[in-house]
Amino acid sequence: MSSLKERSNRKNEKGLTLFEKYLSLWVGLCIVAGIFLGKIAPGVARFMDGLAIYVGEAPVVSIPIAVCLFFMMYPIMVKIDFAEVLKAGKNTRPVGLTLFVNWAIKPFSMYAISILFLGTVFVGFIGTDVTDYVKMPLGLDLPVGATHGAGTVVLVDGVKTLAVPLWRSYLAGCILLGIAPCTAMVLVWGYLAKGNDGHTLVMVAINSLTMLFLYGPLGGFLLGVGRLPVPWQALLLSIGIYVALPLVAGYFSRRWILRVKGEQWFKERFLPVLTPVTIVALLVTLVLLFSFKGDVILSNPLTILWIAIPLFIQTNLIFWLAYGLARVLRLTYEDAAPSAMIGASNHFEVAIATSVMLLLVGICKRTRHWFRAEETADLVSLQEGVEETAANPGIK
Repeated sequence: MSSLKERSNRKNEKGLTLFEKYLSLWVGLCIVAGIFLGKIAPGVARFMDGLAIYVGEAPVVSIPIAVCLFFMMYPIMVKIDFAEVLKAGKNTRPVGLTLFVNWAIKPFSMYAISILFLGTVFVGFIGTDVTDYVKMPLGLDLPVGATHGAGTVVLVDGVKTLAVPLWRSYLAGCILLGIAPCTAMVLVWGYLAKGNDGHTLVMVAINSLTMLFLYGPLGGFLLGVGRLPVPWQALLLSIGIYVALPLVAGYFSRRWILRVKGEQWFKERFLPVLTPVTIVALLVTLVLLFSFKGDVILSNPLTILWIAIPLFIQTNLIFWLAYGLARVLRLTYEDAAPSAMIGASNHFEVAIATSVMLLLVGICKRTRHWFRAEETADLVSLQEGVEETAANPGIK
């Protein structure tokens, strides 16, 4: 029992570094820096924003953002031990909870909340007659004046484009965000909440693999329900570049390093070098994103509010749903906290609401007593084993 207590004490003594403690401040400073960069050097921002992979005439993947996201994702992916992923089936409750909330609840609740606020509560403020112009889906060739979903084909600078209500464009963004779990930063939230780091990594790995297969179909289905054009080529290309590429790179580089350098060098020398890379890549991404769109944000500040409100509600709803179900399932706190974080997180916090996730981390730490501690669960398992042996003396 003393060893269990010592292990728990060591875990609880994990404190926040100065950087971690003021992460919201650094995020805010990077947002301001990005907007400032876009104002003083608009040519540089436009040039960087124009560096993209195009499908037809439509920019689908921003190359600078893709590079940043690769370095944000790679340190996570290279830590994945696929043998441990296979073993995760022995502890199905937290993994099952994460998959259920992320893929059976979250996409549809995001759609419902977005329709309620963007299509009903805020539509008068956004404007029912205000339109947005989006590229025609690849392979679709309709005459000018034809309708496709909620859009009408018009000519813009000689190019056929779909004119759709602006609120529906906002809806499309919320849908795609709602089904895009933020795999990289979850490890940061789990660490700050003092959760089970190893199991968090396993759940992130399984969730990343699941996203390869479910993101595209769910996104296409919900966009279709919302009468919006489905950019299948953009969805597939984004999955390949943002998820599959760092996953494959992490898998093969891990195998090569372990074979050439050994496991000790990998864990003690290689991984510590990568530790700050994810956070630095996140902050650089913020600077780039807000340098690209700073003028839009400053000229339409309420736009951020209309989108942020449903996303904020969704984030909190999913967190409390997953956290409550974790308590019903009698998970340990160490498994419950990261399960709720993985359910609540998405790429929303990359752009705006890192502070929201830090707030949820604080809630987890203050409600730790709601759950069985890890050492309690170990003692229960040990006691059950002793009782079973006593009842069946022939078992060894």
